[in-house]
Amino acid sequence: MSRPRQRVCLQDGLRLDLNRLARKGFVRLGANIGGRGITWTHSHWGEIASGLITADMSNGHIGWLRIVIGGLDQKITLFARPRHFGGRQWYFVCPFTNELASVLWKPNGATQFSSRHRWGRRVAYRSQFNDPTNRAHAGKARVKNQLIADLDPDAWDFPPKPKWMRWATYERHEREYERYEGQLLQGYVGLIAKLRAKL
Repeated sequence: MSRPRQRVCLQDGLRLDLNRLARKGFVRLGANIGGRGITWTHSHWGEIASGLITADMSNGHIGWLRIVIGGLDQKITLFARPRHFGGRQWYFVCPFTNELASVLWKPNGATQFSSRHRWGRRVAYRSQFNDPTNRAHAGKARVKNQLIADLDPDAWDFPPKPKWMRWATYERHEREYERYEGQLLQGYVGLIAKLRAKL
């Protein structure tokens, strides 16, 4: 049986992922980006919020991002750290914990974006609300999605190794998939035992 929701689900709120924002052109290294519209959608509810993002990363190691959504007007510091093999990795500086984070969250009911650590035990990821059976089904689906590429998902229970993937990685995915299948099998065996006990 799944746990009752006493905490807020993070994925039902808003998320700022700096790497995704860079891929979508909302932030760009060495540039000051004027206001660009952004929209958040939910798989069941459609559009849940829209706003405006402005960002400045023209300085080599420090910058800022401003997000305006309705009554929220928040400016967040950006900071770049050197990578081991050259270049720099950019992060948000959480306005509350001063930690570096690639993702900031604004759960339902919150008034500002901040790192996951700021919210502590008041929030949880969607998977934390699942019972073991649903977690195992979700895990199998996640592994399958990483491997399926352009194959027909209905034709494969466990897809073959993609050409670009290393064998060690593929075998790790295979072990993970088998672990989830084992969890489901244990659940079914336990359910059958309970049904037999009632007879």
